[in-house]
Amino acid sequence: MDILSQLKIEKNNSGTSTGKNWISSSSKNIQSSSPVDGKLIASLSTTSKEDYETVIAKSQSAFLEWRLWPAPKRGEVVRQIGEALRKNKESLGKLVSYEMGKSLQEGYGEVQEMIDICDLAVGLSRQLHGLTMHSERAAHRMYEQWHPLGIVGII
Repeated sequence: MDILSQLKIEKNNSGTSTGKNWISSSSKNIQSSSPVDGKLIASLSTTSKEDYETVIAKSQSAFLEWRLWPAPKRGEVVRQIGEALRKNKESLGKLVSYEMGKSLQEGYGEVQEMIDICDLAVGLSRQLHGLTMHSERAAHRMYEQWHPLGIVGII
């Protein structure tokens, strides 16, 4: 299938990533077949407990740096994700359509929704307003400031 090569999807793929690197695993594979024609699209390996622990450790380490970045700089990373989705919208939309048995327009719509969410998040990264209020102490004010909470797992 041409869209698989465009998206760099192999016959067998790793199902575990640190965000920068894919971890090869010898654990069992999950096969993805299309409900459209029943054909095998590709397979991916499941994550072993050891691989999971590696990903969590790397995520926790990366978060220690990520939390120090200003929100607009974090928003720039999300903008780049949105741009990658835009660049691959047609191929991704076709894959969603084929893999999920949706109409082509629904496949494109799923990808567009992810792009829209990225755009929203980028805008919000420059609008992290907080309350400012008087303190009980004279000549002092309190304010709220937003910080990232921690790592997030995506399944």
